[in-house]
Amino acid sequence: MFKEFKEFALRGNLIDLAIGFIIGAAFSGLVQSVVNDIIMPIVGRVTGGVDFSNLYWQLSGAPQPTLARARQAGATIAYGNFITLLINFLIVAFVLFLIVKAVNKLTPKRAPASTEPPKQEVLLEQIRDLLAKK
Repeated sequence: MFKEFKEFALRGNLIDLAIGFIIGAAFSGLVQSVVNDIIMPIVGRVTGGVDFSNLYWQLSGAPQPTLARARQAGATIAYGNFITLLINFLIVAFVLFLIVKAVNKLTPKRAPASTEPPKQEVLLEQIRDLLAKK
């Protein structure tokens, strides 16, 4: 059983997946910094200084001045946090799109698969047709 587990754990695809996961976590931190430290301040400036991270609707409890205190007071919808995460997702999706597009340009194009059936198949069809006539 240990031997089978070792073969499974050291299989190429699993290691590739682990490396992708680690790079994804690092990439996530980078994108989060881009969103929080570069894009959201610009968006806040354009919208007149609105801080998206502190936008919320408090559904219960006494009105509170901050999102953290509103969450402690009761049910709260933090739509500003959602907007930030949505922008974060769009940036990640766009960067991944650009990466896939660049990789597709770098990889050689494969010749299209032949649409003609193999000669053996054609011969077998001819034999079948001849036998059907008899």
